[in-house]
Amino acid sequence: MKKRMSYLWGSGIFAFGSVALATGFTLGSPSSANAQAAYGSYLGAGAAFGVTNQSAINEDSNTSGFFAVRYKFLRAPISLRTQVLIGGNGVAVVPTVSYDIPINWQADAYVGAGASIVRGDKTPIGNKGSFVIQPGVDYALPNTSLSLFTNAIISFDGYRSNNGTAVSIQGGAGLRF
Repeated sequence: MKKRMSYLWGSGIFAFGSVALATGFTLGSPSSANAQAAYGSYLGAGAAFGVTNQSAINEDSNTSGFFAVRYKFLRAPISLRTQVLIGGNGVAVVPTVSYDIPINWQADAYVGAGASIVRGDKTPIGNKGSFVIQPGVDYALPNTSLSLFTNAIISFDGYRSNNGTAVSIQGGAGLRF
């Protein structure tokens, strides 16, 4: 139990640090009068941390790596996103459509909706396919082709045994194209 609490505490600190870093980049950047959403689509990778504790019913949170793809429509504030979480005892694919909210010329916040497709017993977003909401932040590093991103996946009805909600926090970096 002590090891489990230490793990959850460490995961929470990483997730908080990722959100704080993205927020600091966003708020520390000068804004323009006509903000545009962070330019570009990207391919990326990072780490995902399940933060739901369902131990009373033998549904553990989990940590995994993930790959991410964002396709940004240039004339509309909409992106197609997919994350593939690999690790634990399963794989989860999470395609979403997001509405991008420009913060400044380098950053945008977004909220997406979609579905999770889960294969296996344990992923950070549960063990059952379900409807998901995905809020997050993208930050384009100036004068580079890199983007930093962090988000959460909230998977409603994500567990087979109790129909509970699973929550995962992700953070990573991507190469814009």
